[in-house]
Amino acid sequence: METLIRIAQLLLSLSLLVIIHEFGHFIFAKAFKTRVEKFYLFFDPWFSLFKFKPKNSDTEYGIGWLPLGGYVKIAGMIDESMDKEQMALPPKPDEFRSKKPWQRLIIIVAGVTFNLLLSMGIYAGILYTWGEEYLPTEGMKYGVVCDSTAIECGLRNGDKIISVDGEHIKKATGITAHILLNESKTIQVERNGEILNLNLSDSIIPRLLKGASFISPRMPFIVGDFAKNSSAKEAGMQKGDRIVGIDTMPIEYFDEFRANIVNYRNTTVPVTVLRDTQSIVLNVSLDSTGLIGVMASSEGIFDLCKVEYGFFEAIPAGAKKSFVVARDYLKQFKLIVKPETKAYESLGGFIAIGKIFPGEWDWLSFWSMTSFLSIMLAVLNILPIPALDGGHAMFILYEMITRRKPSDKAMEIAQTIGLVLLFALLIYANGNDIIKLFR
Repeated sequence: METLIRIAQLLLSLSLLVIIHEFGHFIFAKAFKTRVEKFYLFFDPWFSLFKFKPKNSDTEYGIGWLPLGGYVKIAGMIDESMDKEQMALPPKPDEFRSKKPWQRLIIIVAGVTFNLLLSMGIYAGILYTWGEEYLPTEGMKYGVVCDSTAIECGLRNGDKIISVDGEHIKKATGITAHILLNESKTIQVERNGEILNLNLSDSIIPRLLKGASFISPRMPFIVGDFAKNSSAKEAGMQKGDRIVGIDTMPIEYFDEFRANIVNYRNTTVPVTVLRDTQSIVLNVSLDSTGLIGVMASSEGIFDLCKVEYGFFEAIPAGAKKSFVVARDYLKQFKLIVKPETKAYESLGGFIAIGKIFPGEWDWLSFWSMTSFLSIMLAVLNILPIPALDGGHAMFILYEMITRRKPSDKAMEIAQTIGLVLLFALLIYANGNDIIKLFR
């Protein structure tokens, strides 16, 4: 069921993004009296699932069967349709190629512009409806839990983060991203009352790109919920209990429990919990996995910061958030094209995108991811690669600067090369997904 919910969210999100993007092209093409022959959600090679053409309209509207995007077919434009027969005929006044360069440029960049505007609107709506809640860096009162990458850099469980490259990071969840996107060199921590300056190796960037957690907030182990057939629940453990011991070993934090409980596989071990002010010892049976079927709760542990936005405050805040996300995505893209980062190994396709949606329908998560994907679509589309909007814009700008229009043959070759590159990337990214599934 979780998989179906993720697929439904992915399709709904991509459909919205594609329609908005293509509507940007469509509305400005119409504004400049340019004939639009097709407006399709998804691609329709050989056949379409649905199509109709209003009376006295030049445009056929439809839904294709291949959910890899969508398109508008603008008359007189060399695009993915590669309609050479139309291009061989003399240009007509209502065709794209007959319009002035500045009009063609506006039509091309309108799709990206609409995606950015959509993102701003979604973020504004999120901030107005839900506000913004986050854990401040200084709010990690128990310090951090380090993964192997952080430990190699000299960090230790319980360290309190002061700054990165001498800069204070406002949100705890933004520390790892800041290190990655800015290729930070140092991190400042407090350990046992002493301030330490630790060097960050360049080798951590490829690991962070592959999804290394690096650090996470440290917290005590308070029981939030139980898994099905939980041995801890069967032993009498209750929600709200705080686990403070395994056998004769005192336990203060969740990471300590997780590190030590595996030593008691296939045994029954005394686990001490605090319930209200009472200390209780429960005999918990462990199987070969070393799991007791308990989920930790962070509710009430941290002092979260909540910011509320009024309607007129949310609009500029949403625009600012969109530009920050777009800037950070561009930084990440810069890292991806660096061979030394080996970021190409972490590229994913539709399966990877689908997994970022939650397994349960949550509108806040849905709109947040849709806004991010809208920015991602805008950034990728404006890249100066043939077959993308940025490639078309590049040739139009060349024409405006040199006063010379590239030949149709040159445009056809560039479009073909661009399509080959895009399909190769699509196959590689989705192939990565499939390989990861088998792994």
